Amino acid sequence: MKDFTLIVMLFCGLQIQAAVYQVGPARAYTVPSAVANLVSDGDTVEIDAATYTGDVAVWYDNNLYLKGVGNGYARLDANGNNAQGKAIWVIKGNNCTVENIEFLHCTVPDNNGAGIRQEGKGVRISHCYFHHNEMGILAGDNTPSNICIEYSEFAFNGYGDGYTHNIYINHIDTFTFRYNYSHDPTVGHALKTRARHNYILYNRISEENGDGSYTIDVPNGGETIVMGNLIEQGANSQNSTIVAYGAEGINNPIADFVVVNNTIVNNRPSGTFFFVAATTNLFKLYNNLVVGNGTYLNGTPTTLDSLGNKRIANIANAQLTNPATFDYRLLATSPAIDMAVDGGTYAGINLVPQNRYVHQQQAVARIPTGAALDVGAYEFIGNTCTFTPIINGLQQVCTANNTATYSVPNLLGSTYTWAVMGGVIQSGQGTHQITVLWNNGAAGTVSVVQMVP
Repeated sequence: MKDFTLIVMLFCGLQIQAAVYQVGPARAYTVPSAVANLVSDGDTVEIDAATYTGDVAVWYDNNLYLKGVGNGYARLDANGNNAQGKAIWVIKGNNCTVENIEFLHCTVPDNNGAGIRQEGKGVRISHCYFHHNEMGILAGDNTPSNICIEYSEFAFNGYGDGYTHNIYINHIDTFTFRYNYSHDPTVGHALKTRARHNYILYNRISEENGDGSYTIDVPNGGETIVMGNLIEQGANSQNSTIVAYGAEGINNPIADFVVVNNTIVNNRPSGTFFFVAATTNLFKLYNNLVVGNGTYLNGTPTTLDSLGNKRIANIANAQLTNPATFDYRLLATSPAIDMAVDGGTYAGINLVPQNRYVHQQQAVARIPTGAALDVGAYEFIGNTCTFTPIINGLQQVCTANNTATYSVPNLLGSTYTWAVMGGVIQSGQGTHQITVLWNNGAAGTVSVVQMVP
């Protein structure tokens, strides 16, 4: 238990209105495709949580916000249908956002029917679920284009030919994949990307009971950072390599592969944890917990920078909470505790993990709790940890009767008891973030007691 106090001193556009279309069984527009040709750039489409069987669409306009609303996903069950012989949704517009949508059961004559075929420049996909399609997401070659996928689940996608995957990103500029759960691909890869810049951060990427191939495949190189992930190769994997870099030839302009603070588990009796092409410029491998049988590294990069990794062949000896259920949190007896080294930076990017994955499809702040950071994707949290959270928020408020927000990192399972002098807590007591109404025009204080389970 720790008590931390922040002293707070009390001192002193034009918007374009876009249209909102509502879709649902009880709405004027009963299916999403009914508005696909009505929307214009910048519009929002709100789709009620319901099942829309056989409905597919092509979205041509830019800056669309396509979101499911209500209790649960808006469920697009293609039932074998497709748009343009490609996907449930073909997105041709630029810089669109897709949120709270479920995509399933797409098939096409070419056997690569996707939940989404991304053809526009730039997209953000958040809190979505792609499963039992021939391809989860397929993004074509496009530049300049940036794709961000976050808080989403991918499962059981693939035609079974080895060329279809849970996620397949072709040649774009930047691909960010964070806080996601990709698992049980059918013969193909859990994640495949040809982007020039790849940021694969704080995910659970696992084959589990599926029969996939590579867990992570970066076939053409690129500037790639893989940090804070849970990566697992299942016993039924079709390919013994877990993480592959440059396997189809490096043709991206940068050939740097940075792998930091991941927990990587091989549930096959043998295999290869890392393959890197000989033309890899830099392979930086820091603070990874690598568990199970198999070859550690296949390949000879120009520069191998490897420190702080923990290699344990016997899974039981890693002292993980419950490996049989893919719970790779550390026990108090784990040899990974306090064994990491300073990861430094790469291209100005901090290589000390700031978050940790929380199942399912969430993340919370990762706070060092001992003498040093722990090896792998998890930080051991015991009953007597002594980390010092910093209270974030305004330290100067111009006038009385103004509100301000204060927060500390959200550590899963913790409870927070806040105290305020000179103001009133309006909301958030018991959570990691509160809103305070300052009401006396003088100096005040904010403090918090955090209880760690």
